[in-house]
Amino acid sequence: MDASSAFQDTLPLSSDGLLAQLDAWGLTYRLHTHIPLRTVEDAKGVEDQFLVPGERTLRLKNLYLRDKKKRNYLVTLEQSRDIDLKALGAELGVGSLSFGSADRLLQNLGIRPGAVSPLAMINGVQNDVRFYMDAAAQQADVINMHPLVNDRTVAISRADLMAFFDRITCAVNWLP
Repeated sequence: MDASSAFQDTLPLSSDGLLAQLDAWGLTYRLHTHIPLRTVEDAKGVEDQFLVPGERTLRLKNLYLRDKKKRNYLVTLEQSRDIDLKALGAELGVGSLSFGSADRLLQNLGIRPGAVSPLAMINGVQNDVRFYMDAAAQQADVINMHPLVNDRTVAISRADLMAFFDRITCAVNWLP
């Protein structure tokens, strides 16, 4: 199975279910459908069509990581930011980090590779996943991310994203 909406009903929470929850909480977003985006390079090919002139939009890359003590992390960065996992582990004070497996990704965040997103913390908070976000998000008007599948993108305001994190009781740790 891939990470597209064609298989969303096999996830613990479907993309449609997530969007319904956002609606129920009164959080607004713009939904875009597109070809499945598996990498940052794929996203760069379509995301320009989502941009609104004058809006400061943050485009993301997301990393699902584990440390040697088997603690799980979701790290969300501005998509062009370079990352050194050894330096990141030292900065977080957790030692070395490595990428988590597809099985653990599904188990802990309820998604498949290619659909990693801050919105997956709706599942991650229940599994003690620690969330870190690039401080650049604090300057964005809108943040683009996948709603648990990789053939959809939501453009959500920074304020509504923070309200989402409050609703699910997710602590946001800011990365400089």
